Amino acid sequence: MTLDMTNKKISTRNKQVEERGHWGSKVEFLLAVAGNVVGLGNVWRFPYLCYKNGGGAFLVPYLVFVVTCGVPLFLLETTIGQYTQEGGITCWRKLCPLAEGIGYGGQVIILYSCMTYILILSWALLYLVFSFSSQLPWASCDNYWNTDNCVDFSTKNETFQWSNRTNTSSAATEFWERRVLAISGGIEQIGSIRWEVLLCVIIMWVTCYFCIWKGVRSTGKVVYFTATFPYVMLVILLIRGLSLPGAKQGIIFYLLPEPSRLADPQVWMEAGAQIFFSYSVGVGSLTVLGSYNKYNNNCYKDCLWLCLLNSGTSVVAGFAVFSVLGFMAHEQGVPIAEVAESGPGLAFIAYPQAVAMMPLPQLWSICFFVMLILLGLDTQFVAMEVVMTSIIDVFPSVMRRAGRRERFLLLFCLTCFFCQLVMITEGGMYVFQMFDYYACNGVCILFLCVFETLALAWVFGADRLYGIIKDMTGMQANPFFKFCWLYLTPLISLGTFICSLVEYQPLTFNRWYVYPTWAHVLGWVLTLSSILLVPGWALFKLGTGTGSLSQRFHHLCQPDPDFTVNQKRETELQPSRGEDLQQITTTFIPNTESTALFFNCI
Repeated sequence: MTLDMTNKKISTRNKQVEERGHWGSKVEFLLAVAGNVVGLGNVWRFPYLCYKNGGGAFLVPYLVFVVTCGVPLFLLETTIGQYTQEGGITCWRKLCPLAEGIGYGGQVIILYSCMTYILILSWALLYLVFSFSSQLPWASCDNYWNTDNCVDFSTKNETFQWSNRTNTSSAATEFWERRVLAISGGIEQIGSIRWEVLLCVIIMWVTCYFCIWKGVRSTGKVVYFTATFPYVMLVILLIRGLSLPGAKQGIIFYLLPEPSRLADPQVWMEAGAQIFFSYSVGVGSLTVLGSYNKYNNNCYKDCLWLCLLNSGTSVVAGFAVFSVLGFMAHEQGVPIAEVAESGPGLAFIAYPQAVAMMPLPQLWSICFFVMLILLGLDTQFVAMEVVMTSIIDVFPSVMRRAGRRERFLLLFCLTCFFCQLVMITEGGMYVFQMFDYYACNGVCILFLCVFETLALAWVFGADRLYGIIKDMTGMQANPFFKFCWLYLTPLISLGTFICSLVEYQPLTFNRWYVYPTWAHVLGWVLTLSSILLVPGWALFKLGTGTGSLSQRFHHLCQPDPDFTVNQKRETELQPSRGEDLQQITTTFIPNTESTALFFNCI
């Protein structure tokens, strides 16, 4: 009777896993992860940071953070996702229930990111539409939104005027600020909604909805195009950029080493922040993507290749961007430092201005904004899928029914849409930057990464993780990763987190607008909304449990005793491997006596 009930429980669990689904093929997983980690930050943030922080010398701190934080965390999160077959929240229930707040904090950060990221895609879509005009509207000063201070770079004479005038603005800058944003004087002046941008936002939400509404069945198919085509565009733009006059000077400026900058702590902090952003660690994205793998997928090898692809794309994108900025500086007769920008300034001012000076400007403008949209779309709908999967895994019996996922996804999209309406107003850029600076910043992610590594390496056990990788992949992971999980990654993450707080500078806009005090307070509330979930959840579970405080703590630090490897793998392993299964269970599911000994040692 007991055996029948056990078999029935195993059958039910296997049925839930099957309903949850897997990637249709290994290629779908690789493309989905590549699309998630290779995004706008590779194109508009890394090249700027490289030239700003010592050129080729910046690669030293960048590689240090790649080796000690980026790759170890990338492997760690993918491994626990593939091992538990759970989303970013419920995976902690299987490994370390006390740390479940890390999962909730990561989902809050992703929620904020979804609202800001899709607005960038909407701006890019609007620029793409304008790129089909007979004359690019940001190429001249003959439009109704231009001022008397507008400067057109289409002729050498006006370039000369630009270099000798003050209080001037380029045609591209005025198109961005006065036509697209119609930006107001401050966050206090919200103004009216920009209807063209609103329409683009609706189009992007609808696109993302239908990309992921069927889960990995639809996401896995979409990434074949969205993850590969941007590389085609990037190669085209790279070839075009390297063929332009002044490209060599741009490349030299991009990579020229300044070893003295390595003594500046700010350089190291920015290198660390770039790694945590571009590798998409700390928020549960990789956990969710890895959870759709089969148990015996070689995630160890996959992670190493994907990390190489991510960093390699950043470097190549730098050549594509700075070859064009070198051409732009050559045509204007100004230093490259005056045209090199980061973030929206590069995507919507500097680069559009550069393509307006090329032959066939419409063609290069279309290529550039198609690349931006596809790069961003991958990251956006993967982020949405992460939230969906994580929440559905919390309520599997309710959400894994016909039509429930589609309706909940619609509710999620509508909620984000209505919350971000304030960002589409004339004062919306100030709100957008506040969310980007406070809600989605490196401080939040660093905090989560510190406790993630502590919970998994010290509580769940680095040796156990090491053995899990060996069992899943058949490969022995490099012992250096264990050393990173135990010491290097948490210490470096904590140090960078503390330095970020010490070096905190209040948010400004365009170096002239100072945000009011209430805006900074609201910004810190957004920051704490994700950070406080980690200690808040731990205190809540400790306060509501049974037994003494010590007993509660030990219980919440133990893996789920009902979660065994052999139950998960029953449908994938051959019966002839029964002896191996028994050994696996003995290795990874400790008995009560050994668990007590483990915590007494800690």
